[in-house]
Amino acid sequence: MALSDVLERVNPSEIRKLFDLAQGIEGIISLGIGEPDFDTPEHIKEYAKEALDKGLTHYSPNAGISELREAVAEKLKRDNGIDADPKTQIMITVGANQALLMGFATFLKDGDEVLVPSPMFVSYAPAVILAGGKPVEVPTYEENEFRLNVDELEKYVTSKTRALILNSPNNPTGSVLTKKDLEEIADFAVEHDLIILSDEVYEYFVYDGVRNHSIASLDGMFERTITINGFSKTFAMTGWRLGFVAAPEWVIEKMVRFQMYNATCPVTFVQYAAAKALRDERSWRAVEEMRKEYDRRRQMVWKRLNEMGLPTVKPKGAFYIFPRIKDTGLTSKEFSELMIREAKVVVVPGSAFGKAGEGYIRISYATAYEKLEEAMNRMEKVLEGKGLV
Repeated sequence: MALSDVLERVNPSEIRKLFDLAQGIEGIISLGIGEPDFDTPEHIKEYAKEALDKGLTHYSPNAGISELREAVAEKLKRDNGIDADPKTQIMITVGANQALLMGFATFLKDGDEVLVPSPMFVSYAPAVILAGGKPVEVPTYEENEFRLNVDELEKYVTSKTRALILNSPNNPTGSVLTKKDLEEIADFAVEHDLIILSDEVYEYFVYDGVRNHSIASLDGMFERTITINGFSKTFAMTGWRLGFVAAPEWVIEKMVRFQMYNATCPVTFVQYAAAKALRDERSWRAVEEMRKEYDRRRQMVWKRLNEMGLPTVKPKGAFYIFPRIKDTGLTSKEFSELMIREAKVVVVPGSAFGKAGEGYIRISYATAYEKLEEAMNRMEKVLEGKGLV
């Protein structure tokens, strides 16, 4: 099937539709966008300027500069227990989103099925479809803190199933898979001969003593895992568009080939800045400062949502919270539109994240504490005024 035909099957994100609806409304508070509200740390910006002064304005190797791949390899070994060869098993991408499509393109055949835990990040299903596959939603449940479990996976696996997406910490629910969860999922993947795409972009934003674990670090799992990560969330570098992948050599070779005829390479001076940032202790102090502030916001928003009658699981990671709104009698889209019109607050309907998201909304607490407080006040006033809680 031609790519132009496949694109007809990919719908625009519901999140963007909501942002369009909110345009022009004075005094709007957006809790919709999944982007750190912190600026990129100054020393990282200085590294980019240093690279420009050095004349690093030319093409880099398709797989990325060696200095950055080596720094990524050090980080993966230190923080994730993943031992990857920077020359053959790591590549740099134009953000983490690009890695999804390129990763699937290395092995999916027409009609191959990919298990996607739902609620899910909005890019997953389109990436599978664009690569020629079929996304199969596997529901997760509030009762289990939205953590994926093997019993549910067994209900959806078929002879056509080729891969499984993992996203922990999770967007949109904030759930974090335990090591035991991952061990059981790893056994399931081996039993059914599946490739795993593990999206770990929120790995450093975990709370309540929780630790993130990488499935590729488990015995025998590196050879069937494509680990996707990036700098957008970790170092508040969303606009810099830089990600990285660790995977078996055959996967990286094909992904590099794709990049060769797609983006050619990520921006060279940005790669230089990221390599320096990974090895600079100031970067990790900044990450911890951001994590502490996200935690402070998380505690407040979780408390306020429950107090206003929206039952909410306390998220263990990322910077999202996923309150249940089905008791209001509104669909998630109706609820979100009501909040825009009458509270002047942007929240995202759970339906934007798959079938299992209906009955919930996503709130991003990557917004200033004072704005979050004001948004909670506005939402509560509207809910009480409408008699919805």
